[in-house]
Amino acid sequence: MKKILFLAACLFTATAFAQHTPLPRGTVYGTHPEGAGIVFADNLAKSMDQRITIVTSIKGKVLKVTKRKGGWFTIDGGHGTVIYAHFKDYRVTIPADLAGHIILADGVATKQFVADDSQHLAGTKGKESKDNPKQSLKFEVSGLMVQ
Repeated sequence: MKKILFLAACLFTATAFAQHTPLPRGTVYGTHPEGAGIVFADNLAKSMDQRITIVTSIKGKVLKVTKRKGGWFTIDGGHGTVIYAHFKDYRVTIPADLAGHIILADGVATKQFVADDSQHLAGTKGKESKDNPKQSLKFEVSGLMVQ
């Protein structure tokens, strides 16, 4: 009888932990985003125009959480591009379940520097990488909210 009760308890516990709980709408990580002047992620490169960095709020879909500690993730930039994002504050930890959710994030968008002579840190000319143009945009997040 004890074995049956033990097996039933183990089975119940395993099914309780295996359930996937969705993130509630409005969950905030970091500081609460202001949301002023929202730019959709697929229009971020166009809105930057010739500027190297801009402070903005973006709205887009999280493709993948690459590292939970420090909040490293990728955002769908549209047209086959990816925006690589991470939190300014390394103490922020985001859940792996964030992938697939639409987010609103405040932060600083930056175009990647690529020098003509492969001295990446010495360049003053901002352009897309010839090796991998999908790595041209970075986004340093100060606050994020799940939509």
